[in-house]
Amino acid sequence: MSPPEETPELRRQRAQWLAGLGWRAAGRRRLAGLAIALSGALLIGQAAAIAWLVQALLVERRPLDQCVAAFVALAAVMVLRSMLGAAWQSAAGDVADAARLELRRRVYRQLLGKGPLWLRGQRTGELGELLLAHGDALEGYYSGYQPARTEIMVVPLLIIVAVAWANWVVAVIFVMTAPLVPLFMMLVGWGAEAAGRRQLREMARMGGHFADRLKGLGLLRLYGRGEAELEGVERAAEGVREGSLRVLRIAFLSSTVLEFFASVSVAMVALYLGLSYLGMISLVTIMPTLGIGVFCLLLAPEFYAPLRRLAAHYHDRANALAAAAEIERLLGALPVAEGAPSPPVPATAIELEPAQLHAPLLAARDLWLRPQGAGHDVVQDLSFELQSGQRLALVGPSGSGKSTLLEAIAGWLPPRQGSLVHRPDLRIGYAGQRPYLFQGTIAENLRLADPQVSDARLQAVAEAAQVMRFARRLPHGLDTQIGERGFGLSGGEARRIGLARLLLRDPELLLLDEPTAFLDADTEADLLAALAVFARGRSVIVATHSPVVMRWADTELRLAAVAAADAAKEVPA
Repeated sequence: MSPPEETPELRRQRAQWLAGLGWRAAGRRRLAGLAIALSGALLIGQAAAIAWLVQALLVERRPLDQCVAAFVALAAVMVLRSMLGAAWQSAAGDVADAARLELRRRVYRQLLGKGPLWLRGQRTGELGELLLAHGDALEGYYSGYQPARTEIMVVPLLIIVAVAWANWVVAVIFVMTAPLVPLFMMLVGWGAEAAGRRQLREMARMGGHFADRLKGLGLLRLYGRGEAELEGVERAAEGVREGSLRVLRIAFLSSTVLEFFASVSVAMVALYLGLSYLGMISLVTIMPTLGIGVFCLLLAPEFYAPLRRLAAHYHDRANALAAAAEIERLLGALPVAEGAPSPPVPATAIELEPAQLHAPLLAARDLWLRPQGAGHDVVQDLSFELQSGQRLALVGPSGSGKSTLLEAIAGWLPPRQGSLVHRPDLRIGYAGQRPYLFQGTIAENLRLADPQVSDARLQAVAEAAQVMRFARRLPHGLDTQIGERGFGLSGGEARRIGLARLLLRDPELLLLDEPTAFLDADTEADLLAALAVFARGRSVIVATHSPVVMRWADTELRLAAVAAADAAKEVPA
């Protein structure tokens, strides 16, 4: 999907979305803001104590015993500011952790909602970067940029008020020179955001490229393409390195210029005070004392320090906005919190309509279906009904649309024409031909369907799905380790594990795609007998080529293969 055209409205929406990621740590964010404000107020007290000591010791020549209280107050303020600094950094870190967790929770929920058909067409390495690099790009935004933004809203205003009370000319210098820093910061920030977005996109592509090559490593070695692909990975890594250096170059150059403006502004304050003490300039009626001059000079760099910190962390904001743009590009929309209103999306595969209790469990009307990426419809003008407790066998040659129809009933594939209506809140379970098995034990793969299942029920379900028929021969039974994607098991054994997972979900409607393929006659008979017991009171739709399964079902629905040429002629407008 090509990225949408950048507009101020889009940037504003992404900024609002970023701000909402830390809602679970709102209390910690308020604590960080309060600590920053108190630390800024104490900073003025710290500068006042130092200025008073300089005036008392160097100008008024007071004895040390009269300055003990000021020394104690100065020490107390410094200790308290250190404690407040540690407090706001810890709180900001907690907000960043909560935001990263919330991002990953939302992205994961949206990926699940997209369904398996959408996921099949994506690069898993790119999607993995959504939960890794894109999540890490938010850390600086919450732990650096947001505290700096809070600081710049509080501390400079307090300093201007305090300095204006001491010497209004210095306050005017602060007010006149302060806009230079944020102005240049915005100009540089736009370039930094564009560079950061390109860099995140390059990292996502690199992750997808590398993950794809790892998946096909055996095939690449078989055809002697290992060295060539290694060079391709090296080139991709070099591109990521060059992109990272481009982003760093922008960051370092902008920081240098911002430091220059801040240093010039501080120098203007020092120049004004020095010329005033030399009698070469007089803009106020009363000559500032040494203590007032020290007070203003101490606060001058502190006035620009929040501006410099905001400028330094503005790149974190740019990176976070770039990450949000990439998430929006890959997912089609920014993922919202659970329960929040989602933006309008196209109609789902199954249109929910109210149904009476006596109505069919499932009804298809004039249904046209096209598999993802196909050029023609494989199911045309199909209508049927499924009653509660009915077993329906989908029969037809390969390519007639049996699996496609099951995917549409499961809600993964939107109909091209017609409708699929089922009873509201119907629990549907699907067991496909290629169930995904993770590296781990067989029992762990089964518990994915119900992590709290008891050992007795797990054993019973494994028996019903005929998993125990081969698990008893394994070294550790259900605790035997298997590899990624079921490495070490046959196709039939993997399907039986997928079927057992489905039974653990306890659905009302079972969708089974070739559940008895690759099974011998005895195992097939035992599996169908166990399914008959489990499916009592439930409905089953099973796609099959097996005559035994056809006889096991109550009804057959025969699908005919549709040629591409015929489909092109018959497809409705």
